[in-house]
Amino acid sequence: MTPKRHIGLVALVVRDYDEAIAWYCGKLGFVLKEDTTLGEGKRWVVLSTGGSEAATSLLLARAQGADQFAAVGNQSGGRVFLFLATDDFARDHAAFVAKGVHFEEPPRAETYGKVAVFRDLYGNRWDLIEPAVPTD
Repeated sequence: MTPKRHIGLVALVVRDYDEAIAWYCGKLGFVLKEDTTLGEGKRWVVLSTGGSEAATSLLLARAQGADQFAAVGNQSGGRVFLFLATDDFARDHAAFVAKGVHFEEPPRAETYGKVAVFRDLYGNRWDLIEPAVPTD
């Protein structure tokens, strides 16, 4: 029998918990699932897209030390880091633009779907993507 697994959390290094919560929830419509104080200024902060419980969530990890602060906004060395899938690209693109999300490019059609790259408050690059519907 094949084990049932999925990636539950992806750690995202942030400068400040509260500014990150405000941006991801306010601009992208993420939902704050958990915010637990761990002591010594640490918190367990989990954000989700509000979709399926099996969907991957973000764990906000506040940077500590020079190396981690250097990674804020550049966790993938300048490549697209995260892919935010949507069932309605036009709806979400328009909503994000209206809320001040900066897109690096106009939307484009690719074989894999509709896509445009945007940056989060720290400069991490994301794809907003509506996957193409397979044509069997």
